[in-house]
Amino acid sequence: MSTAVPSAMTPGGDGLKAQAAHWLPGVTLSATVAIAAMALASHYGAPVMLFALLLGMALNFLSAEGRSAPGIDFTARQVLRLGVALLGLRITTTQVMALGWEPVAMVVLAVALTIGVGIVLAKLMGFQMFFGLLTGGAVAICGASAALALSAAMPAHPQKERATLFTVIGVSTLSTLAMILYPPITHALGLSPLDAGAFIGGTIHDVAQVVGAGYSLSHEAGDAATLVKLLRVAMLLPVIALAAWLARRHQRTQGGGEASGPRPPLLPWFAVAFAVLVLVNSTGWLPAVVVEGGQSASQFFLVASMAAIGMKTHLRDIVTVGWKPVALMVLETVFLAALFYGLLRING
Repeated sequence: MSTAVPSAMTPGGDGLKAQAAHWLPGVTLSATVAIAAMALASHYGAPVMLFALLLGMALNFLSAEGRSAPGIDFTARQVLRLGVALLGLRITTTQVMALGWEPVAMVVLAVALTIGVGIVLAKLMGFQMFFGLLTGGAVAICGASAALALSAAMPAHPQKERATLFTVIGVSTLSTLAMILYPPITHALGLSPLDAGAFIGGTIHDVAQVVGAGYSLSHEAGDAATLVKLLRVAMLLPVIALAAWLARRHQRTQGGGEASGPRPPLLPWFAVAFAVLVLVNSTGWLPAVVVEGGQSASQFFLVASMAAIGMKTHLRDIVTVGWKPVALMVLETVFLAALFYGLLRING
């Protein structure tokens, strides 16, 4: 038996260098678009995330194939998560305590009711319960990431992969539209910066779009949006546990065996890192230059990841989704927005 270790598996060696070289073109392209977006935003006084998204979409063809594709995907996924984690340096426990217990209660209620409505609507449209759980969970929690995590916990089915693709495309498109539409809607509704941030964090699906919409309003709104969003991300744990329990129950009912395959982490690492950085930053031990440097790095990483997400957005793929899944996710999205706005008004 050969004892040779594949170069791609060798830590710190040629494999690591080869992987870095594999990512470099796409990462460099995403960073270049981010710099251009920041320059345009500074010149015109417009939201930098919107510029990054539009510039990225103009370069969509680069993500389909070629040398840039792996780095674009890496930036859209991993650099995004690093940027969100570093946002913890913008927030302290004092700010969290200032939100009070109400946001936690609102998030729990909104997630539970949105998933429940999704299941009911899915069954009325002729879909299985699990499709309602998949789309409702994606809308209620954290978009495409929640869809993939929930899909992994669900029982095998011939249409499972197609349903997951439908959900990812639909929820990503709706999240992008919400990022553009919700900030002016919060202005029209007369919401305060704190309430506007809570609304955005409580209703937009994906983390990147929440950050983009929140910080396009103000730093206060962005911080509140990020905090509320990460409360929603934390709901992955009980919802994935629910999906796994329903899958086992379904398998027993159908006479099948236990599902195989790896399970996703109950909480994403970036959410844990965010919480750790909030706690560390709250102690006041970190030098100001470290905090400011981390905040600047976070902003750049998020703009670059937004550009990469724009490059990965294939609008032509939406045509393959079909109208029923789109209608289902639109109804879930509208329900979540209306519910969260109502909860904010009740909370007063």
